[in-house]
Amino acid sequence: MLRALDLWLPSYLRQRRHPGGATDVLICVCDHFEPLHATDKAGALARLTLWQEQYPKLIAPFRDSDGIRPRHTFFYPIEQYDPDLLEELRKLCDASGGEVEIHLHHHADTAENLRQTVERGKAQLTSHGMLSQDENGRVSYGFVHGNWALDHSDPTGKNCGVSDELGILRQTGCYGDFTMPSAPHRTQTRTVNRIYYATDTPQPKSHDHGREVRCAAPASEKQRPDELLLVQGPLGLNWRSRKAGLLPRIENGDLTGANPPTAERFALWTNLGVHVHGRPEWIFVKLHTHGAHPRNSPALLGKPMSDFFSSLTAEEKTLNGMRAHFVTAREMVNIAHAAEDGCLGNPGKFRDYRFKRLVPQ
Repeated sequence: MLRALDLWLPSYLRQRRHPGGATDVLICVCDHFEPLHATDKAGALARLTLWQEQYPKLIAPFRDSDGIRPRHTFFYPIEQYDPDLLEELRKLCDASGGEVEIHLHHHADTAENLRQTVERGKAQLTSHGMLSQDENGRVSYGFVHGNWALDHSDPTGKNCGVSDELGILRQTGCYGDFTMPSAPHRTQTRTVNRIYYATDTPQPKSHDHGREVRCAAPASEKQRPDELLLVQGPLGLNWRSRKAGLLPRIENGDLTGANPPTAERFALWTNLGVHVHGRPEWIFVKLHTHGAHPRNSPALLGKPMSDFFSSLTAEEKTLNGMRAHFVTAREMVNIAHAAEDGCLGNPGKFRDYRFKRLVPQ
């Protein structure tokens, strides 16, 4: 817990808390989905079969305030591309409304090789009808960095190697990064609980600071060509869950077998109030998990997740006008840009505001 506290605690203590009142809560599960982790192809296919059999049935009974079932965004590691695995993942998304984005682990890399890797990964995923396109028809994608080391931010020097990574992601069509928070890892940024733009610099960890996305921003304050959008998940202290009965545990939005989603955690996520500046009534809850790992899948595909969805939909009907919206990573970014443009009302109307899913050929 204490390894990165010095990095993020000051910002956490200074941050604005949510004022309360009627809210729309956007819930996005970003899965660092690694079916080949610690197994072979047969094991990976078995994991995908498990998800195909259980996940559509799990989400079937539940609907958000827009009538949408729970969503899952699978960030697939492009360095582990296998056409058979991607076809099975496509079937899972077709059956569940999920979407696939880009996950990448790399080490001692170069800028040119990173660019080639991303472009190759984009081509491979689009060949399976995955990813999205912007208003000009350009292929776009969401991104999660493996081992948290976005923009060569690991102080040990491992797990990246490219200190101009933010710029390369932006240039290759990345519509948003979803890596943070990473605490208690030392890659954690000083900026917490924010949706913000970061400008690439020659130094590593350019995303340590940035400027917040603002509601109804003038054109001069919107995204610039050299900026990457970062959507952070909740990060704070959970005083109701204490280590040794004394120290509060970190709440970082990680869904695991040992720490599944609960109504209590949901209340903390909403209280942390990640939002577009000036639009606090739209709360962005970006969660993360490693759903293909056997230690986590029983919770994500079983009773803990079912109970969470059940409690959430029950709360939606009783708690002071709170409306839940299950969204993918792409939809979450679209809604953030809608807020930036001053759009009002039901955020669920803006799921396809700027980036739209590719239509399979």
